[in-house]
Amino acid sequence: MADDPQLTGNAMPKSELKYLDLHGDRVAYRDVGGGASSKETLLLLHGMAGSSETWRGVLPQLAKRYRVIAPDLLGHGQSAKPRSDYSLGAFAVWLRDLLDELGIPRVTVVGQSLGGGVAMQFVYQHPDYCQRLVLISSGGLGQDVGWTLRLLSAPGSELLLPLIAPPPIVRAGEKLRSWLSSANIQSPRGAEMWSAYSSLSDAKTRDAFLRTLRSVVDYRGQAVSALNRLHLTAEMPLMVIWGDQDHIIPVDHGYALTELRDGCRLEVLPGVGHFPQVEKPTEVADLLDDFIATTSPAATVEPVRSRTR
Repeated sequence: MADDPQLTGNAMPKSELKYLDLHGDRVAYRDVGGGASSKETLLLLHGMAGSSETWRGVLPQLAKRYRVIAPDLLGHGQSAKPRSDYSLGAFAVWLRDLLDELGIPRVTVVGQSLGGGVAMQFVYQHPDYCQRLVLISSGGLGQDVGWTLRLLSAPGSELLLPLIAPPPIVRAGEKLRSWLSSANIQSPRGAEMWSAYSSLSDAKTRDAFLRTLRSVVDYRGQAVSALNRLHLTAEMPLMVIWGDQDHIIPVDHGYALTELRDGCRLEVLPGVGHFPQVEKPTEVADLLDDFIATTSPAATVEPVRSRTR
């Protein structure tokens, strides 16, 4: 494993970004905390076109109490972007193997947006690894999704994307972002959306993004749902966090989940959009602390399916 000595703007130092080889592909991940007082491990999963950097605001607080693993999912961030399977099931197996490589037997799984869908699939396929489940602005709970993602999932969008995010525009945007930051003009939500947009200037990232997007979204909306498997998590503590101003995946999905799943804890943050962990990191970290402190880990159970690679 090697550390990256570079820095990433006003975010956390990339010295916390580590690498390992998993089945021939490079995996970038953050591994913080884990001191003598840490009895819990959290696995943080980012959203579409995101990276582990999306957790930069909550990591310092969480690392005081827990070991925290935050990978760049395959096809995202600094992890490899192979021509591969980017389905939810493939991500779930990938996470299982990553935890095995790190020697981590059980985790509280926290997933935001796409990461929420991956988290639910991981719990379904590998419940023996999971103690609790936290969903933040999660996919996989209803059909509704923003029109931008629907349009980008359409055939032919691979020809349009290079025109939407050309390198010269991205470079100009980075200069403007740097100027605004120096003038102390900041928008956490806008910065997160810019990070996702600017990542699409890279051809391999665009290809992985489209493969991932088309595995879960089409022109009608979200094409996969975890609702028919919720009963399989009946014994697992579940918390859902959503912003009431989320225009990508509506908070109505969170309210509907509480009607379907007994014992589901719903926390709606006023004035917050699709990225609660970025927009209100202290509040999200406090909610995670309280959730872990007030719940007991799910009992170890056998996986629903036999292991496959």
